[in-house]
Amino acid sequence: MSQPPASHLWPGVPMALASAVLFGASAPLAKILLGSIAPQMLAGLLYLGAGTGLAVVHLGRAALGIPAAEAALRRRDLPWLAAVVIFGGCVAPLLLMLGLQQTSASSGSLLLNLEGLATMGIAWLIFKENVDGRLLLGALAIVIGAMVLSWDGKGIRFDAGGGMIAGACLAWGLDNNLTRKLSSADPVVTTMIKGLVAGTVNVGLALVVGSPLPSASIIGAAAMVGFLGVGVSLILFVLALRHLGTARTGAYFSLAPFIGAVVAILLLGEPLTLQLVLAGLLMGCGLWRHLAERHEHDHKHEVLEHDHSHVHDEHHQHQHDEAIAEPHSHWHRHEPLRHKHPHYPDLHHRHRHG
Repeated sequence: MSQPPASHLWPGVPMALASAVLFGASAPLAKILLGSIAPQMLAGLLYLGAGTGLAVVHLGRAALGIPAAEAALRRRDLPWLAAVVIFGGCVAPLLLMLGLQQTSASSGSLLLNLEGLATMGIAWLIFKENVDGRLLLGALAIVIGAMVLSWDGKGIRFDAGGGMIAGACLAWGLDNNLTRKLSSADPVVTTMIKGLVAGTVNVGLALVVGSPLPSASIIGAAAMVGFLGVGVSLILFVLALRHLGTARTGAYFSLAPFIGAVVAILLLGEPLTLQLVLAGLLMGCGLWRHLAERHEHDHKHEVLEHDHSHVHDEHHQHQHDEAIAEPHSHWHRHEPLRHKHPHYPDLHHRHRHG
């Protein structure tokens, strides 16, 4: 049965914000664990925790006969999957752990705002995704907030730790844009593979350079932080990509540093300084401008064939020979359609703008 149109904010925005909350809380928690474990070992254990936890979910889902209603990975997806494993699973988390080791958890968490900017910049400049003036002004507010955070009274303080966190954000920005190529496939499977491969690589390299395995309790804590802050967070991020596109999902994800800074202040006793408050207000204004965007115009859908999880709505009017549960996934064809409604550059709205 055809369903009524839903708000253009649902469900993409809640998914992106939930992803941000989980990832943001993981940074200060990882900072605590860094007191007992080497950075590369921790980066590996976080992703192994994500991959192992999702493997349990995937196998349990299969054992119970619970349908995933998701598209399977295809051979053409494998190069994109390899790229996101390298940039997002191996390089970025290692740089983040090394950076957190050399800076405060609250400052490190707020500097993670640069990931949203890197994501949006790459989506706009390289992948030509539509970004309007409201988003650009919001991005400017976030940049100014990051500069305030780095000000030491004499100039911009950008030490080695901050540089490594910025490098991690750039790697994740590229990862987020490449992940969009995989957003129609089952996010549990893609995130599981990313976690298992990237985690194994970083743990293996850590052992090679002489890092000892931590105690079972530390491994368990890292695995839990990784499952929630990396695994579940990334699944929500991928689902949000389907509905919002890369630039906007990255913009909403900018909430993560605020969550991280609050958790760092509450758990680690780090001071709530005027500098942090001002940076947070600027970054919050930038996030608000992103949330207040309403993109609506008359647009035409060209013929499109693809496979992804969907329900029968205004963009999915095809017929089935027999009753079928929703949501479901199968290869389907979209006929040409022209209409007007609020939308984001999701799976069905990747048209060009003048």
